[in-house]
Amino acid sequence: MADTFASGRLLIVAFEGWNDAGEAASNAVRALRDDLDVEPIADVEPEDYFDFQFNRPTVRTDEDGNRVLEWPGVTMFGPETPDGRIFLLLGTEPSRGWRTFSDEILEIVTAREITGIVMLGAMLADVPHTRPISIFASSESPVLRSELGLDRSSYEGPVGILSVLAEAAQRLGIPSVSIWASVPHYVHNAPSPKATLALLDKLESLLGIPVERGDLEEEAAAWVSGIDALASDDDDMSSYIEQLEQARDTVDSPEASGEAIAQEFERYLRRHGRGPGGHAGPAGPAGPAGDDPWPPKA
Repeated sequence: MADTFASGRLLIVAFEGWNDAGEAASNAVRALRDDLDVEPIADVEPEDYFDFQFNRPTVRTDEDGNRVLEWPGVTMFGPETPDGRIFLLLGTEPSRGWRTFSDEILEIVTAREITGIVMLGAMLADVPHTRPISIFASSESPVLRSELGLDRSSYEGPVGILSVLAEAAQRLGIPSVSIWASVPHYVHNAPSPKATLALLDKLESLLGIPVERGDLEEEAAAWVSGIDALASDDDDMSSYIEQLEQARDTVDSPEASGEAIAQEFERYLRRHGRGPGGHAGPAGPAGPAGDDPWPPKA
């Protein structure tokens, strides 16, 4: 048995789709996959869990010039060496059979003697691209909240497969940590390397899992510069971003009290035609993208 959560055999999970604004979470796991010595150890049968009219297969040309179909699915990767302790789960969020799907994943988790699970997610939120990406880490385990200095999420509402898998793991006594990045909703159509980088930074600081950043820092800077260029040609967008910056700076200021933060948030909602309690959910006005950890915490 591992002495601490961070020193155990860990499964790091990300799903494309509802839980993955800006592809931040799935790209974080891809970065881990490319950096760590891991290999595929299990594939989930897609026919059982996917609606192919919703998650369609894609066609591509391989290196030999053959046309091949690639089906949506989920793959688990495991360490190539006996002393490896990091496992990865990456794929598309299933369309159906979530409880059966979770049971199938947890059978592999148990067989591989994995002691803890880390869920990575990203949500669309009312945050400015010019400030550090907000990261919220939480756990339902009182032991992990004390050990890692985490909060307990107070979110109530629709959830994705990450929450279902975490709840199933908890029933088996396997603790989990959820780490969420907030992605500006006004750039929801583009991948967000800045959010991917923030998730990797949090993983490293929280659990001591190092990973090469590669070109992510340059890509994150280019992402910010690109949005700046778009905003410079759009007065409404520039004004909106300035409002988000003011709200974020108020929350982050050293003198900000809990009451001041709450008042600023209520004023922000009123400016956008929503009253307290009228927050549209984790994605704000653009639609859901994950469990809502408001207020976001760095």
